[in-house]
Amino acid sequence: MDYETLVYEIDGAIGTLTMNRPKSVNAVNRQMMEELIDFWEQRQLDFDTSVIILTGAGEKGFCAGFDMKDATQGYSREGMNPETIYRQQSRFSVILKLMRSCPQPIIAAVHGYAMGAGMSFAMASDIRLASRDAVFCAAYINIGVGGADLASSYLLWRLVGFGKAAEMCYTGDRIPAEEAYRIGLVNELCERDELTARAGAVAQNLAYKSPFALHLTKEVLNAGLNASCMDEALMMENRNQSYMLTMQLMKYLEQQAQDQEGS
Repeated sequence: MDYETLVYEIDGAIGTLTMNRPKSVNAVNRQMMEELIDFWEQRQLDFDTSVIILTGAGEKGFCAGFDMKDATQGYSREGMNPETIYRQQSRFSVILKLMRSCPQPIIAAVHGYAMGAGMSFAMASDIRLASRDAVFCAAYINIGVGGADLASSYLLWRLVGFGKAAEMCYTGDRIPAEEAYRIGLVNELCERDELTARAGAVAQNLAYKSPFALHLTKEVLNAGLNASCMDEALMMENRNQSYMLTMQLMKYLEQQAQDQEGS
């Protein structure tokens, strides 16, 4: 599949996936969603690639979350219902499961904004490196939907502890890089101009290991991680988000209709 929103480069056993919508701070539109699903599906049986670096193009950030402008296109008040939104939400959440199930350790190299889905992509990675200008945010509640989305109710508290995860999900506050490192959300901080090289060095270190050993290690780490079921966590998130997104999109379309009537 030829990608329009992603760039994938291979250097020996190391693959680098770049989310490539820099004008939108790499926000995930429906095109990128489908391309990410295809990419991570292809990695499930890609045993020639030992490690994957995940990063974002442009100066502003890693990923600003879901592209809400794109999300509202193609919907009408008459055709909108929780089932439609639930199916779309469930489709999006597949990306997180594919990232965890692929055999390659994933290194997230995060700069600038990692908001909403961007933070979830970082959390679903195995190792998170961040530049000192990185900002993390569980932004979901700030746009009027549930504060836990895209595996954050599953992954976040395992990384930072329940109390901090609850605070992040309830408030939607931005977490600067230094704080993200302090609470364990980030493994390592570095300067912006050193981030790419540092991610490459970590990837090279892993690429020297046995690919099968890396695969088995990821599997056993997942087994330990799955003290509760990720599918159940995603199911609850998807249900809540489908209802909340329906309400928010209805409000958006109603406001559009009012604006048109008033013009």
